[in-house]
Amino acid sequence: MNIESLIIIGGLYNVAFTIFHLLFWKIFKWKKDLASLSIINRGVMQILNLCLTFVFLIFGYISIFHTKELISTSLGVSLLLLISVFWALRAIEQVVFFGLKNKVSLIFFIIFLTGFVIYLYPFL
Repeated sequence: MNIESLIIIGGLYNVAFTIFHLLFWKIFKWKKDLASLSIINRGVMQILNLCLTFVFLIFGYISIFHTKELISTSLGVSLLLLISVFWALRAIEQVVFFGLKNKVSLIFFIIFLTGFVIYLYPFL
């Protein structure tokens, strides 16, 4: 598989996370569960999720529509490396906050490592 195709797959990967994060209110029953938090913490939680959702949309858009620039410019290469680091950090956070004993947590850890590898691959 060539690097451009892999980056486009990475873009779709990030778009999938955009959709997944938009579903958090329903999946995690946030209307009910976040009600126990203070208004500040409830707002912060939702704002951070929406901002992170937008970051995934940006990663996806850049990966799908600016693939050539990502691999042919120094700014693009920097972005690829930073997106890779983002997913590596997310994989580490999965272990720190959720551990790996739970099957779902392990699956998410592998999914996050996949994002790390997709965006690191051009450097290998």
